Amino acid sequence: MSNKMYDELALERVIKDRFGVIADINQMIVSRVPVSQLTEATLFLTTKKQLYLYISGQSKLLLGDIKKIVTRMGLKAELYLPPKGHPQYFNEIGRDKFREVFPGRSHVNDDDLSFYRTLVPYNPALILISEVKNGEIYQFDSDARTSWRVATRFSYRRIKTS
Repeated sequence: MSNKMYDELALERVIKDRFGVIADINQMIVSRVPVSQLTEATLFLTTKKQLYLYISGQSKLLLGDIKKIVTRMGLKAELYLPPKGHPQYFNEIGRDKFREVFPGRSHVNDDDLSFYRTLVPYNPALILISEVKNGEIYQFDSDARTSWRVATRFSYRRIKTS
C-alpha cells in the first residue's frame, strides 16, 4: 500500500471518528499544505462530488482563525462541521463565552453570539466547501510577498439542488 493510499485511509478514519462524516475520498486536490507556521490543510473531493477541507495544527485554533484560513486559501465555506455528537457545539461554547463576559444577561439571541462563536476552539476542523474562488487554491509561504502563493489550480462550484 502506498503512502498516498495510507494517508487517505487515515484521513477518512479521523474524519469519521471526530466528525461522524463518512467521506470516501475520490481525489486529493492538495495534501498537507501549510496554511500557517504550525498548521496544515488537506483539500479533497469525495465520491459524491463534495469538496471538503480538513485543517489540523499544533497550535490552538479558533473558529475565527479557521474562517480566516479558508478565505486566504481562496475558498468559500458552506458549512463548518461540528465535532461528532455535538450538533450545537459552536452555539453552546459561544453562549458560555458570552455568559462569562455578561453573566447577568438572560435572553441571548444569535446576533449577540456572532462574535463569541468565533472564539470557540476548533482543532481539527472540517469544512464543506461551496466554491473555489478564481480557480486557484493558495498555501502559506513566508517567503512570498503576501505570505500566500498558489498551491494548485482547481475549479469547483457547488450547485444547490432542492
